[in-house]
Amino acid sequence: MNDGGQRKFAPLGTTLVIIPTYNEADNIKPIVARVRKAVPEAHVLVADDNSPDGTGKLADELAAEDDQVKVLHRQGKEGLGAAYLAGFRWGLDNGYGVLVEMDADGSHQPEELPRLLTALKGADLVLGSRWVPGGRVVNWPKSREILSRGGSTYSRMMLDVPIRDVTGGYRAFRRETLEGLGMDDVASQGYCFQVDLAWRAVKAGFHVVEVPITFVERELGDSKMSRDIVAEALWRVTSWGIGSRVAKVTKVLGKDEDPARAAKGE
Repeated sequence: MNDGGQRKFAPLGTTLVIIPTYNEADNIKPIVARVRKAVPEAHVLVADDNSPDGTGKLADELAAEDDQVKVLHRQGKEGLGAAYLAGFRWGLDNGYGVLVEMDADGSHQPEELPRLLTALKGADLVLGSRWVPGGRVVNWPKSREILSRGGSTYSRMMLDVPIRDVTGGYRAFRRETLEGLGMDDVASQGYCFQVDLAWRAVKAGFHVVEVPITFVERELGDSKMSRDIVAEALWRVTSWGIGSRVAKVTKVLGKDEDPARAAKGE
């Protein structure tokens, strides 16, 4: 992970907070209001996956009242990763300088967003972290905390990334960072989507910073976490980790062979 050194970072530009939604009718208006209050200059993009509960219509009402709120209507439920990728592309196409991932359920507190944006002035990617000093979770059962901590630890070890909270989803990207991550071949979802982007950022040499956040369990609506999401993350991270190690060994062996061949006149 690049430490930033003495590098000079460009000004941030306008911030777009991307909030994916699927059946978040109870949460969408309060969360957008909190974002607008916490960072009044930021714009909000609600990326709705055709929610049956009318979330998209409520988002349209917000957009009609506030020019800084936009809505991206998608055809159906395709997963968190696909929703964020669509939001990223929309934001890049519309000239935003900073793109933020934020949950609709209030677990990512908008009041902490200024801290992420301040850190981004000297970084390429800022992660809101539950597992660095000062970070914490509220109202989680112990089993959920063990699962999350274990997932981050396993991903960190398998992929050799110096990030404490690899699976967290409260993030602020510079546009140049997203443009350098090769998003066209990202197919992962859920936890695994977050791991994928963090790993790509580290491999690309971007300066990644973690800042502590307080993650609050949702009070309204249903969690989108499922066994399938956890299974996908485990399978993909294991596959990536093994593949990365094999590639490194193959590269080393390839380099070692050349001098010997040269000595034999091959």
